[in-house]
Amino acid sequence: MGFVTPDYGTIFWMLIIFGIVMFILKKFAWVPILNALKDREKSIADALNSAEKARKDVAGLKAANDQIITEARREKDIILKEARDIKDKIIADAKNQANHEAQKSIEYAKQQIDAEKTAAINDIKKQVAELSVMIAEKVIRKQLDNPKDQEVLVEDMLKDLKLK
Repeated sequence: MGFVTPDYGTIFWMLIIFGIVMFILKKFAWVPILNALKDREKSIADALNSAEKARKDVAGLKAANDQIITEARREKDIILKEARDIKDKIIADAKNQANHEAQKSIEYAKQQIDAEKTAAINDIKKQVAELSVMIAEKVIRKQLDNPKDQEVLVEDMLKDLKLK
């Protein structure tokens, strides 16, 4: 039954061996293990701090990216507005130029009409003068003594005369 209930001597030697092992572990192994645990704890803390810093940097970059996108949209809107304004100005200029050209064409047509009207009036005057000369010539040729015959002759000629 020595295994179940130990002797006092076995307990004594176990305590001495345990003390020696503890001393050796404390002297040679415990300090490096604790230093390794402290180093490990420090590296984990540094990694956590680094991850937090990286998260903050990413958040800052995202905010900067959102600001850049907002600025780009605003610039796009400004450029589109300027393009619309330029388009409207070009259209207005084209309309003004077309109106100006139409006015020129209308003025030219009016001048042509006036010139043709003047030419037609001059032509009618010339024809009236020729007819008057022809009538006078016929009247003189006949040399009627009777004024009644002259009146009848002039009326007949006027009936024959048609102005076009």
